Amino acid sequence: MNEDKRFRKRSIFLLLYILFALLPIYWMINMSFKTNEEILSSFSFFPQQFTWANYARIFTDESWYSGYINSLIYVGINTVVSLVVALPAAYAFSRYSFLGDKHIFFWLLTNRMTPPAVFLLPFFQLYTTVGLMDTHLGVALAHLLFNVPLAVWILEGFMSGIPREIDETAYIDGYSFPRFFLTIFLPLIKAGVGVAAFFCFMFSWVELLLARTLTSVNAKPIVATMTRTVSASGMDWATLAAAGVLTIVPGAIVIWFVRHYIAKGFAMGRV
Repeated sequence: MNEDKRFRKRSIFLLLYILFALLPIYWMINMSFKTNEEILSSFSFFPQQFTWANYARIFTDESWYSGYINSLIYVGINTVVSLVVALPAAYAFSRYSFLGDKHIFFWLLTNRMTPPAVFLLPFFQLYTTVGLMDTHLGVALAHLLFNVPLAVWILEGFMSGIPREIDETAYIDGYSFPRFFLTIFLPLIKAGVGVAAFFCFMFSWVELLLARTLTSVNAKPIVATMTRTVSASGMDWATLAAAGVLTIVPGAIVIWFVRHYIAKGFAMGRV
């Protein structure tokens, strides 16, 4: 009887938590199908004047849809480069002991824990000098400073769980390191690669400070565009809500494809 009461309490608490977590998302979707006049004049759980105009504006106005394209470009570059750099680094940390290995590993993590604002001025001055301002590559390289340490930390945990005997057996069988790593070792840690790719993608996708400061026109991301919706007539709440809904979609798609890998990462204690 007591167990039933506990189960009911936990179920009620979980249900309330889910409702509380989903309410902002639902309200943003609700606002995206309203007009600005309706948003400002009434309070309703459903649109009274249902409209697709807000989404139509985003897909037809270059200042809006170019933001999504720019974001996807530099996020894709950053995610790929982060994994290419982090995979051999994580393998070295998981398989070899060398002078200062623990200190270097700790230094990598401290970079990840540092606020992006600390590196804002150095990046701005450096990019202005070398011509990387307002470029997709510039934003992608700036995000490497935060994503590579995280990817190394995640991948090192997955690699440490693979027995070293597999490496030795492959070398005895005549495998070169690149062939062994790509054909044998990499498939064994695909869950870790998926988890690392997910977190690299999400950091670059939602990061605002560096992306907004290091771009102006040609590579301006959607997060920067969304902060500039104020006009002479006031805030464009409806379009902003529609843009917010579309911003959630890429992350939701990525989560759907790597959801099993993320669960495995939690089980291994690396997420």
